[in-house]
Amino acid sequence: MTTIPKDIANIAHNRDFKVTIRVGRSGLTDAVYDELSAQLDSRKVVKIKINRGLVEEKSDRQELFNEIAEQVGATLVDSRGNVAIYWRP
Repeated sequence: MTTIPKDIANIAHNRDFKVTIRVGRSGLTDAVYDELSAQLDSRKVVKIKINRGLVEEKSDRQELFNEIAEQVGATLVDSRGNVAIYWRP
């Protein structure tokens, strides 16, 4: 497991840190993965939000967030509800 640096955790938990990717009705498409990967290349931390109803169960949502991290080679910094924050070391 990757240790998350304090500066990354501070960015991730800042209330002013905005969602930059929204996953809608179409679900997780290649375009979403491509966009997340591109943003991680240009920024330290990226916050995504999955629309309500796309995944109901908390365990399924956590599994989905972990799958996204694995797919783009990122670390899941935090997740709360339908929001996840990723960092690529």
